[in-house]
Amino acid sequence: MVIEIDFNSNEAYYMQIRNQVIRQIAYGGLEPGEGLPSVRQLAERVGINMHTVNKAYALLRDEGYLRIDRRRGAVVDVAFREGDDMDEISDDIKMAVAKARCKGVDRELLHRLIDEDFDS
Repeated sequence: MVIEIDFNSNEAYYMQIRNQVIRQIAYGGLEPGEGLPSVRQLAERVGINMHTVNKAYALLRDEGYLRIDRRRGAVVDVAFREGDDMDEISDDIKMAVAKARCKGVDRELLHRLIDEDFDS
């Protein structure tokens, strides 16, 4: 698993980790049942505080992407919860559409971007 922190970004470090883990799960870089580095290992590897990594892992657990196993640590465990997950996905889509509209992106371009990403 490759995680890179952009120290010049305005995005919080724990959110950078969260987002990169989700992308890696979505695109096959991380498989169900696969273990992630320990909090200490990842913190040392990317040069940030252990508490920041722990916060990212806890968020990923709470959002249903990981389970924390006492022996194996953080493990990819994605389970679709229809009600909660659909609400979250719907909210994310609404925000993406709102951002696109603010930037002047039309429906066709947004659909094309989604299709390209979904097919990759």
